[in-house]
This record gives sequence, structure tokens and C-alpha cells, in this order.
Amino acid sequence: MIEAVSAHNLDEVLPLIRAYQEFYKVAEISDSANKEFFSQFGESNPVGCQFVYRSDGIVVGFATVYFTFTSTIAAKVAILNDLYTDSNLRGTGIGRKLIEHCHKFASLNGAARLQWVTAPDNERAQALYDSMNTNKSTWCFYTYNT
Repeated sequence: MIEAVSAHNLDEVLPLIRAYQEFYKVAEISDSANKEFFSQFGESNPVGCQFVYRSDGIVVGFATVYFTFTSTIAAKVAILNDLYTDSNLRGTGIGRKLIEHCHKFASLNGAARLQWVTAPDNERAQALYDSMNTNKSTWCFYTYNT
């Protein structure tokens, strides 16, 4: 079952957010900063929404979608910024269901497309993305810290 994150279930997803950050080797992880940051999103927030996937009543995966714009197609786009499934449940279809849910959410909110990036060595995730009706970009992703 997929549901939007709200004040009622935010504490349940925080351990997975921490695990996601550990997976990507984030140097300084703060549960309180995560709680403050992720509490701002919801289905009615025009900036974005976070969703959780429940299995047997337990939160085992999440995805976060943010909205922005792109000048190349002069349109609103949705960024699938986060996608994470409990490591014991990878390969069971949870990630695919979360992506499909986020794709529908993006469409319902007027986004021309849902887009995301992943680490070059995250081959398991890429296998999932390549198995879907997606287009792989050849663009390079840069960051410039402030």
C-alpha cells in the first residue's frame, strides 16, 4: 500500500531515510534535520510530496517527488529525488510500484515528465529503470556546493 507522508507517519519513514543516506555515504546524518526537512512536503504542497510503501503494516520503502521547471521543453517537471526500498525487500516490485505511483502523481500535477538520476555504480537500480518504459539520458550531472 502506498500513502503520502504526513505528520501521522513521518516518524515511521525516518529510519529508512537514514538508511538511504547511509547507502549514499552522506557524511553527517541528522534525524532531527531529516524530520524538519521532510515534514514540509505533502500531497497538497505545490513543491512536492513524499510517499511510503507499506508491507504488512510496516513502512519498507519511500519515494520523494519535487516539482521544478525546465527551459528546454518550457514545462513543469517532476524530480524523483529519492527512491529507497529496505535492502531485504529489493527485487520484489516495491521500487517499481513507487515509481509508477510517482509518475501518476506527476502527471496529475501537470508535470510533463518524471526524471531522476542514480549513481553510476547502482546497477541494481539501473536494471529496474531500464526494464521500464524510460529513456536513459546521456547528460552529466554536476553539483556546485555553496
